[in-house]
Amino acid sequence: MGAMRWRVHTDCLGEALRYNDGVPFRIRQFEKADFDTLWQIDQACFDPQLAYSQPEMAFYMRRPRSFTLVAETEGGEVPGNGNAATGISGVAILGFIVAETRRNTGHIITIDVVAEARREGVGSALLRAAEERLLHAGAVAVVLETPVNNDAAIRFYKQHGYFVEKTVSGYYSNHMDALVMMKELACSKRTSL
Repeated sequence: MGAMRWRVHTDCLGEALRYNDGVPFRIRQFEKADFDTLWQIDQACFDPQLAYSQPEMAFYMRRPRSFTLVAETEGGEVPGNGNAATGISGVAILGFIVAETRRNTGHIITIDVVAEARREGVGSALLRAAEERLLHAGAVAVVLETPVNNDAAIRFYKQHGYFVEKTVSGYYSNHMDALVMMKELACSKRTSL
């Protein structure tokens, strides 16, 4: 699968797909050389009790039927973004998503975006790309878990058509509860045609 390129434009819903006032970014398949950078982003995005250890993250990324997509700038420096994770050739990795298919249901394992790129369309583009890939793999719905106290994530997912299916008591290692959120992909594809 080739890289998807996002530039300043609007999609069918009118949402701008851009980063940092027009700096183009692309979404591509994970490469092994990305792992340390992605793990560092995960550590920065989550509380230490929720962030994945390196072996945990590698386990989820290597699971059968899982995939990892990476959002990165298309080269050069990103103006005003000295803290984005810089990888090969000065390209800044802005975020990533790990997802998997389970029979006819997709599962978002994690979505991480560097602080400087949040609320700029990077997370939305990653989520849409993963949903599209899950749909093509035969998924008719997608589920995810998020801590009950992560208001920003809950808002983000609701804005993208997810709803709370249930609460799982003591889901996380620190015994925090999780919301299981779900979205029907078949319905969202029909409405976007």
